[in-house]
Amino acid sequence: MTLRRINPPGLAEPSGFSHAVTATGGTLVFLAGQTALDEKGAIVGADVVEQFDRALGNLLEALAAAGGTPAQLARLTVYATDPEDYRAHAADIGRVWRARAGREYPAMALIGVVRLWDEPALVELEGIAVLD
Repeated sequence: MTLRRINPPGLAEPSGFSHAVTATGGTLVFLAGQTALDEKGAIVGADVVEQFDRALGNLLEALAAAGGTPAQLARLTVYATDPEDYRAHAADIGRVWRARAGREYPAMALIGVVRLWDEPALVELEGIAVLD
């Protein structure tokens, strides 16, 4: 399996994402939306950074259970109840990403939503990975 991240010079330099990702060979893993749920089903984390950290940890745990690693993420969608707050904390969220997933970034999108399934949730992550 090969993932190739493509960031054309004619587009703005990406920060924390890739403009395009191609995948050849391998098995697709579709990762369900993950929020900051703990093992008892309660949302944890007082702010968007803490909740992003937990949600990403949950997503990566599901990916690992399927046999994958963070470098195999091809696509990630972030749903945020307050996109302005998310953007205001982008540097901290980026540090969380690098600590958990490294410096390889999937193709990403942030979508603002009115609320998530669990009302206290501020962020939800879903993804697609390609395994060897």
